[in-house]
Amino acid sequence: MGSRVISGGVVHTVPVDLRRVLIANPKVLAAWQDLTPLARNEWICWVLWPKKAETRSEHIRRLQSELLEGKRRPCCWLGCIHRKDKELSPSVRWVLSSRSKASA
Repeated sequence: MGSRVISGGVVHTVPVDLRRVLIANPKVLAAWQDLTPLARNEWICWVLWPKKAETRSEHIRRLQSELLEGKRRPCCWLGCIHRKDKELSPSVRWVLSSRSKASA
């Protein structure tokens, strides 16, 4: 995999599984590096969000295809809940509370 530097987000670093995919495809990597740190952060958080490994893998596959299509952010994503520089919106708080109740 080497020591190639791959830019992360404002909160998140690039996880190993995503890093492997980015390194393996120069076009996807170029699209990734062209994103803003905030946009990369949204993608990373979106990849980290699923609890199941197969869903996470699907998110990584979708990230690749959507970056190649020119998309700059994950579609229909609530946004990174880990950022401390902004308050969570009421809709995000509702989704998070629903999600925690479902897993309880």
